[in-house]
Amino acid sequence: MPTLRLATRGSAQATAQSQAVADALAAAHPGVSVELVFVETLGDQRLDVPLHTIGGQGVFVKEVQRAVLEGHADIAVHSAKDLPSATAAGLQLAAFCERRDPRDALVGATLDQLPIGATVATGSVRRRAQLQSVRPDLQFVELRGNIHTRLSKLPEGGALVMAMAALHILQLTDRVAQALPVDAFVPAPGQGCVAIECRVDDAVTADLLAAVDHAATRAAVGAERAFLAELGTGCSLPVAAHAAGDVLTGFLADPATGRHVADTAVLPEQPAERLATAAALARELQARLGA
Repeated sequence: MPTLRLATRGSAQATAQSQAVADALAAAHPGVSVELVFVETLGDQRLDVPLHTIGGQGVFVKEVQRAVLEGHADIAVHSAKDLPSATAAGLQLAAFCERRDPRDALVGATLDQLPIGATVATGSVRRRAQLQSVRPDLQFVELRGNIHTRLSKLPEGGALVMAMAALHILQLTDRVAQALPVDAFVPAPGQGCVAIECRVDDAVTADLLAAVDHAATRAAVGAERAFLAELGTGCSLPVAAHAAGDVLTGFLADPATGRHVADTAVLPEQPAERLATAAALARELQARLGA
């Protein structure tokens, strides 16, 4: 069998999760070899500015996708939360690997341990909005860079926010002071999941990827992405959505007013109805927020 070329970012987290995908594919298909093709993305290049000012979603995926579209690689591996809600032309989402821990985590101190006016480092407008909803006294600073760089930027007397899944795959969970519950601190759509794309006309590769596709994760992340898609590609508001079983929790905030709304919806079993229900929840929250 030919070698399967896997396009990925070169960060420690991306490399670790891509190697896990490579190992899973090799185990599922004896005789298949997988090689990593490293790609630098705009998000990797522009570490000097906040993510939301250089495009937000998509800044970590476009160059990786281009490597597949131009034939330099066969599959693209992403953190699902980095993917825009619309699938890129010419590509298909062929697999969603089984989700790891979707929670956010505080490093340095728990929420209760943080003194009044403490500084929290995070580059996520979603995380800022959710933390402000329970601790309006907190101050925030930007946080960019790879995992180890971010861990080195812990504010004195404060905390920083990271994804549990990232810390887990790099075996850094000993740094966690508090894992934040998903009902109050709703994760980003797709958080904790690795998504794999291949070309729409590459049926052979799609068949190989089916072996690592996790049905329950695909259903959950599909509902979360439908929630995000309903808000539109131009939405720059803090957005969160997390599906667990048949319950979808959505969150939407308006930084200009400090208001936020959150609610849940029961997801039907029928796939089309699940997506419609997720979209309806997004519309409801948007209407309630008035943004």
